[in-house]
Amino acid sequence: MNNAESSTVATGLLWFKSSYSGAEGGQCVEIAGAPAVVHVRDSKAVAGPVLTVSREAWAEFVGPASSEGRA
Repeated sequence: MNNAESSTVATGLLWFKSSYSGAEGGQCVEIAGAPAVVHVRDSKAVAGPVLTVSREAWAEFVGPASSEGRA
């Protein structure tokens, strides 16, 4: 998997938190899509590091989770 960690937050991105995240906070991640990559960050540390992965790697990662409920 090709990934990179950045200590700077990409600007101009629209971040989304999982719909499975509760209103009380907790351990959540947010994602922001870009043309060739997906950025991932800790929702409690929005100015912290950002993990950047290719769209293909992201699809491979979430694929099993998104098809889990379709059995």
